[in-house]
Amino acid sequence: VTEQGQADRQTRGGSMIPEFVPTAARVVAEQEVENLSGLSPNPEKDIFAVKENGKACLVAEFAAKFLVPYYVRDVNYVDVITEQADIPLSRGAEIKGKCGTNESELELSWLEKAYTLRLSFIKEGHNTSRGQEVLWKMNKVQFMYDTSEKTYFKEAVTPGKHTANSHKLSALVTPAGKSYVCQAQQTIHLYLSDHQKSIDFLLSEVQIQPFDITNDFAFSEAHKCPVDQREQLEETLPLILGLILGLIIVITLCVYHIHHKLTANQVQIPRDRSQYKHMG
Repeated sequence: VTEQGQADRQTRGGSMIPEFVPTAARVVAEQEVENLSGLSPNPEKDIFAVKENGKACLVAEFAAKFLVPYYVRDVNYVDVITEQADIPLSRGAEIKGKCGTNESELELSWLEKAYTLRLSFIKEGHNTSRGQEVLWKMNKVQFMYDTSEKTYFKEAVTPGKHTANSHKLSALVTPAGKSYVCQAQQTIHLYLSDHQKSIDFLLSEVQIQPFDITNDFAFSEAHKCPVDQREQLEETLPLILGLILGLIIVITLCVYHIHHKLTANQVQIPRDRSQYKHMG
């Protein structure tokens, strides 16, 4: 893979689970992954795909970065202060992934594996008043990073490797058979083992489908996030109100014109009758 986002293909071996287990993923025998970020006109947006038997089974398109607090020495090298590293997801990320009936996973690493992002997805059924509803969601995010890497960390105190995880995550909830779409930025908090610091995982311009892709490399019907739905309503509401107001004005003018015409006729009729009587 190059930093210019050229397509990268890898093959990952696996084993076939002979029977379907509802709570576990069915791992396919052979999987390929592909970095399609070079196809995106937005340099901050990445496109990744996992393939099963030559057909896409997980496609993810998004922009992401991490806000990571870390400790450094002050200018006098006496006290320890907190700095923040802004770490974007690299276009040249290496990819691993797996697709299953109920579970899927996408793993991205960059800068010689100094940074690794792992996204886990699960599909499950829920009983509702309308019957059983099947949904998928992102249920875990893990971010591993090395503060000895010099691109984003400057003279970190006690540099080394760290792992941050989401806590009881239920994100990107989507009806089965649809893709999740959200242009708005979302923040997912990740926590280190000591829980003293948290990392912000910023996700935006998202379209993801980890299950049930029927057309190769084509997302299914979009399920928009609530924020995008509100923004769309805010954009169209002024237009709708303007059309309604214009219609009210037209109706009002028509009613006024008809009323004025009827009133004029009523005044004219008696005057004509009096003239006829005078002539008789």
